[in-house]
Amino acid sequence: MAKKINVGTLISGGGTNLQAIIDSCLKGFIDADIIFTGSDTPGVKGLKRAQKANIDTFVVDYAEIITSCKKGINDADLPSDFNLEEILSKQQLKETGAINEIFFLKTRAIAERKLLDIMLAYDMDLLVLAGFMRVFTPYLIDRINTEPGQYKIMNIHPALLPSFPGTDGYGDTFRYGCKIGGCTVHYIDYGEDTGPIIGQKAFEIQDSDTLDDIKRKGLEKEWELYPQCIQKFADSLNR
Repeated sequence: MAKKINVGTLISGGGTNLQAIIDSCLKGFIDADIIFTGSDTPGVKGLKRAQKANIDTFVVDYAEIITSCKKGINDADLPSDFNLEEILSKQQLKETGAINEIFFLKTRAIAERKLLDIMLAYDMDLLVLAGFMRVFTPYLIDRINTEPGQYKIMNIHPALLPSFPGTDGYGDTFRYGCKIGGCTVHYIDYGEDTGPIIGQKAFEIQDSDTLDDIKRKGLEKEWELYPQCIQKFADSLNR
């Protein structure tokens, strides 16, 4: 019998992908246990889904942290191991060199330290972003991916990467007039939706399909794909 891996999950909203993963674990389709579900937003439905499944939950309120930081950021507010120059040398944002980038990296590091303080207390093999809508910086990535070349953060994207990175993959697919859409599960690296691809699923787009049709078809594929990719990771550890 394969050893189960410990999976941590992060969400921002309703948690439909989280539910698909929970169901797959309960049915024995994945050799995994979900050990926590965290959110950047209080009160979202995904937290209730996790609680119903007796999964530990927590919130790190990004919006509250960012609002507080707009009043000013002191060195004492930053993590003691925060190195701005090192992070700037690694971060691959679309726009670089702006003052806003410095603010972004500092506020994210404050939030990410709070996440890490909670997550690293668990014996976690894999961190799954199940609809977590915040970009990670190298500050957090380097503290999860501690061994070079071994990725431990998994994300799902609503398009067939490398096409249509960013936050509106299905919308971009629709507006471009594509006849094939899909979703991608990939590992997180320093770029935006640039990490190694683990798996993809595609669907046909009919001339009569609306954006809502594309999103519906895409979500159905996501719920199939994400558990499969988590199992693929589990298999790699059980070899």
